[in-house]
Amino acid sequence: MRIISGKYRGMLLARFNGGEIRPTADRVKESLFNILSRRIAGARVLDLFCGSGNLGIECISRGAEFVHFNDISKDSVAVLKKNLSRLEEKNYLVTALDYAVCAARAGSFDLVFIDPPYASDAGISALKAIKLNTDGVAVYERDRPFSGEVDGLELYDERKYGRIYLSFFRKKERI
Repeated sequence: MRIISGKYRGMLLARFNGGEIRPTADRVKESLFNILSRRIAGARVLDLFCGSGNLGIECISRGAEFVHFNDISKDSVAVLKKNLSRLEEKNYLVTALDYAVCAARAGSFDLVFIDPPYASDAGISALKAIKLNTDGVAVYERDRPFSGEVDGLELYDERKYGRIYLSFFRKKERI
């Protein structure tokens, strides 16, 4: 895992030992950030199931105003802190809360990454709990296409990369 662009371009991130954690692959991350490129500078970002911090650190590297990292796993938070210790900026917050508690307390964001364990349906609950700013976007990564609806949000794009799907949500316009 590496930072693709921005101030920390090329920085290698600490990895997890074992196969329990599934970081977003560089190829998928590069495509994701090409899609989001104009939304990152100055953004408030929530990396809700952050793992190593791969996505949130990419945002810091590209000029995000603030990133809130959250993961309930102590192992994830330890790897995250190791990665964050290499940054000059301190425009971030790290919490180790249940995702629902974090989403309820965190405030609203311009960009939210939701990448829970694939076997869990926590992502759908997280989508229901997060707060997006007016033009905010939530990105939900999983191993199958999204189906169903989330009150107040609309699925406006979905991309497939191998076995990974990225589903993009925004606030539903009121008519």
